[in-house]
Amino acid sequence: MKSRSWRGRAGFPAIALLVCVLGCAGPSRGTIRYEVSISHPELHLFHVTMTIPEVSGEVTVEIPAWNALYQIRDFSSHIQQVEAFRGIAKAPIEKVDKQTWRVAGVGTITVRYVTYWDEVGPFATQLNGEHAFINPAMILFYVPTRRAEDVHVAMPDVPGPWRVASAVPIVEESTGGARSFTLDANSYDALADAPIEVGRFQDFELQGVSPRIGVVIHGDRWRKKHVEEALKKICEYEIKLMDGAPFEHYTFILHIGKGGGAGGMEHANSAAIGIPSDEYLSGVAAHEFFHLWNVKRIRPATLEPVNFTKEQYTRALWFAEGVTSTYGAYTLVRSGIWNKERFYEDLGEQISELEARPANHWQSAEQSSLDVWLEKYPLYNGPEDSVSYYTKGQVLGDLLDILIRDRTDNRKSLDDVLRGLNTDFARQGKTYRDSLDVRLEAEKVAGGSFEEFFQNYVAAAEPLPYQQILGLAGLEMRTTEHKRAVLGFSAERESGGTVTVREVDDGSPAARAGLRLGDVIVNWNDGDVPQSLEPWVRERQPGETVKVRIRREERERTLEFRLGEKKELLYQVAEDSRAGEKARRIREGLLHGVTEARAVD
Repeated sequence: MKSRSWRGRAGFPAIALLVCVLGCAGPSRGTIRYEVSISHPELHLFHVTMTIPEVSGEVTVEIPAWNALYQIRDFSSHIQQVEAFRGIAKAPIEKVDKQTWRVAGVGTITVRYVTYWDEVGPFATQLNGEHAFINPAMILFYVPTRRAEDVHVAMPDVPGPWRVASAVPIVEESTGGARSFTLDANSYDALADAPIEVGRFQDFELQGVSPRIGVVIHGDRWRKKHVEEALKKICEYEIKLMDGAPFEHYTFILHIGKGGGAGGMEHANSAAIGIPSDEYLSGVAAHEFFHLWNVKRIRPATLEPVNFTKEQYTRALWFAEGVTSTYGAYTLVRSGIWNKERFYEDLGEQISELEARPANHWQSAEQSSLDVWLEKYPLYNGPEDSVSYYTKGQVLGDLLDILIRDRTDNRKSLDDVLRGLNTDFARQGKTYRDSLDVRLEAEKVAGGSFEEFFQNYVAAAEPLPYQQILGLAGLEMRTTEHKRAVLGFSAERESGGTVTVREVDDGSPAARAGLRLGDVIVNWNDGDVPQSLEPWVRERQPGETVKVRIRREERERTLEFRLGEKKELLYQVAEDSRAGEKARRIREGLLHGVTEARAVD
């Protein structure tokens, strides 16, 4: 969720909704129906008709304030022309607040409105001449007291060459030049958790994988063999690791080469992924597919029931997202997509990133999780102000795994903790109590207390004992000083594609050249502005010249400045040639997903 790396370091993937709503009020009283018209996709307008049966006196409808990202994004700001009807007669409708309308009437009530969307990426909704990608919670009203009722969506005028794909059941009917599709789900939340792709996509199923896994691709710059092989290795490994799949059919929706950085959004039976090319696929897919268990089924109690109207606070994202990143890396090395040197390099990168942020000395993994709702503010994301629960959680996952293996002589591992949580909570339909139940499960597996580890390194921000714990796995940490290029400012790409300067470092070459807060960057080195400036600057050297065209108060000017320089300490993880026999066994266990009691090939 920023220029979005798959780890979500700049406000990343928020947790999506469960298929079932826990604690939803009221029995099922009927089916709530939607008709979504996209007859003129080039206008970016969805025309929505919502039909609500069995209304007694009045009904309240709402549009979520957030979905897919832990950010209050106020989807109501996209909505216009809201009307209500009983039969053909208009019904009284009153807007109560920014996301709520109240309609008076009895019987069947119809609400009609228009909503504008043209935002790229798996965390948004887009309608244009190429395709439609829909996160349903961003365009569809719901009745707060009737979220558990069946829902039916009709798309009556899909352009002739286009098709529809989603994790929920779809029925197609051809009518003249247009094509009609219907989708059915057993609740609003199930529908909200099933993004919809509409367009001239290509699709196929992974061969030899059970249960069925489908792949839907909108875009270019991808190779079918590469995509198939990567996804097959990832899915087969993770399904075996977790003792079976929790789905009957799963769908990857991939947007490749369509802008918006690299990132993914997990759903109960699907994932939506946006990447610049298929080279980025493995890292994103390994993370998102593991969310099938960790987050979508192994779920913190603090995230249930889902509240669409306001922030929903949890201390568990270090585990729900960060440890999912631990398993993303484990999957890549254990399935053979990475070699062990790449795994060590990645772990070193996570430690380097964590230690480069002064906030690591005071912001704990739990507090980082709790503060996720601040990530939409550029200031919060600065190194002085926050650490990523993704990064800290991933490192904590590796360290906890090593400790469990060491205490049990490599007979047990973090894998057993995840499988235990899956058995004790997910398969029982239970949620877990944030860090507490994670600790208790780890203690059950290892046969001893982890209270000090969780108190010092999860709840508090004590310095992580890298050398001590890595040594238990026959690994050592080395440090080198490195000089890297820096821009001297930060910028954010708005939903419409505009790149706006959000912060300028005092005394930087960019500041001396005249760059100011609020400037809009319209041209970069006589070309398009990079989709993400962070990866761009990582590939440059200090002192290189940058020429930008900026717009300020409706006037444009060109600025030139040199990239600045920053010294940083890099951490590298390597094998210790002096490691003892036990440590070597633990190291092999980490790399291959094995213990003395179990192997996962």
